[in-house]
Amino acid sequence: MISTSLPLIEVQGLGHGYVMAGELMTVLHEVTFKIYHGEFVAIIGPSGSGKSTLMNMLGCLDVANDGTYLLDGQNVRELSDNKLATIRNEKIGFIFQQFNLLPKLSAYENVELPLIYRNLPHKERKKAVEESLRIVGLESRMHHRPSELSGGQQQRVAIARAIAGSPPLLLADEPTGALDSKTGIEVMEKMKELNALGHTILIITHDLSIAEQAKRVIRIQDGKIVEDRGSQE
Repeated sequence: MISTSLPLIEVQGLGHGYVMAGELMTVLHEVTFKIYHGEFVAIIGPSGSGKSTLMNMLGCLDVANDGTYLLDGQNVRELSDNKLATIRNEKIGFIFQQFNLLPKLSAYENVELPLIYRNLPHKERKKAVEESLRIVGLESRMHHRPSELSGGQQQRVAIARAIAGSPPLLLADEPTGALDSKTGIEVMEKMKELNALGHTILIITHDLSIAEQAKRVIRIQDGKIVEDRGSQE
């Protein structure tokens, strides 16, 4: 059982930059914060603030140049590419703005695919897929392909895919960005329900109305944390 006394995410002095046209462009500056199990956190910032780069670091899609990132006690900067891929599959459930569903697969098959990569036995996969689709209210649409589903239903399939493997962290990148306002509200309500069930949720957004629905808001500007409202510490 995972201890709730230790942070799920611990970022200390995180810094990152890129070389462009021979010049170093610093994107993140000394970023430091902790996120504990069961929190519902929004990281908000305008375009160019560094939030997308930070999301890539937190999702183990990239590794920072400087500082420390501990995910569930593991130092991400010390891990091999193969180990990072394993962490992405087992510890992080990704929810993307554009859903990223495979068009030729049914809802069931889209949710099942990461579990196949994890080599989960068929019986366990079936139970996990059906349960996650039930949680998002799509048990009656599990054999439909994405083209046969509305935008909101596709996003709910993406949420089901993210939670099917019971990862410690759900990382959502602008989860309502491709949806109309009514459907966006429905998706956020589903995120709140998941958080109430114990899921740790981290949303990256530029939309204040979305961020304000989280229990904690971290604001980033020019690559620096300028506000951390609702922190447990």
